[in-house]
Amino acid sequence: MSGQGSPIDRLVAELGKLPGIGAKTAARLAFFLLNHPKDDALALAQAIVDLKERVGHCSICWNITDVDPCHFCSDAKRDRGIICVVEQASDLVVIENTGEFRGLYHVLMGTLSPINGVGPEELTLKGLVRRLEGGEVGEVIIATNPTVEGEATAFYLAQLLKPLGVKVSRIAQGLPVGSNLEYADKVTMTRSLATRREMD
Repeated sequence: MSGQGSPIDRLVAELGKLPGIGAKTAARLAFFLLNHPKDDALALAQAIVDLKERVGHCSICWNITDVDPCHFCSDAKRDRGIICVVEQASDLVVIENTGEFRGLYHVLMGTLSPINGVGPEELTLKGLVRRLEGGEVGEVIIATNPTVEGEATAFYLAQLLKPLGVKVSRIAQGLPVGSNLEYADKVTMTRSLATRREMD
């Protein structure tokens, strides 16, 4: 490689910022792009630009989308009487991939974590409560991760939502404590949804 500011060095440095990409993998990807047609590299670059310019959050559920409202919120065939609450949009994808859930979603954009300065105001809780005010929703499934923060958030949500007259349930069996929904397989996630329990 040539000097410090070479295009290859810069690309390796940028690729190395991606999660799970070390220096060797970043270099391998950079040389892969270098040795393939220019059109492939330009298509990748354009996809990244489009992602940053056209993708945002749904104004109703906070899912990641390029249309507002997102296709879940605007789908008349989905069950509007049930909302599944998740931490991040990546968790929503895992649940949707089971093919078992046909309700709506709400993305919290994180979990309560006082030690990190994340309180209820930093999450999308006000939007969730607003969605329950019409009386159409009969159940809220809390599908936060089985971590300390996820459990604390689930408990807080149950206390917040129960007085609103909705059934509040929690995904159950199959997810080990301390894990993330993102890594759950389809069978495990399906079982967790099916065996959800009502929260006190």
